[in-house]
Amino acid sequence: MTDEVMYVSKKGKQPTAQRFGGEFGPYRKEGTTGVSLGTFKTLVWTSNIGGLVLCVIALELLFVQQEFMWGLISLIAGVLIALFPSNYEIVGMDDDVPPED
Repeated sequence: MTDEVMYVSKKGKQPTAQRFGGEFGPYRKEGTTGVSLGTFKTLVWTSNIGGLVLCVIALELLFVQQEFMWGLISLIAGVLIALFPSNYEIVGMDDDVPPED
């Protein structure tokens, strides 16, 4: 019975189904666009600064204000925000495309 439930829950799902956005994940489906190098650099700078600010706020909350829960939440959010752009695929970085002459 449990095996049937497991198979039913996977019914109709493709192994290459798109997640949240076409640019995300290690494999990109056909017809999706990545982001340009300039956009990627902007995302990296913005998220790194935002993540750093949240980590500084987390340290303030943890050690000065003694607010452990809010400090931990801010620290986790800062790390997640700083890691966010690593999920994007940059346009033109494909290995299987032959170089142009």
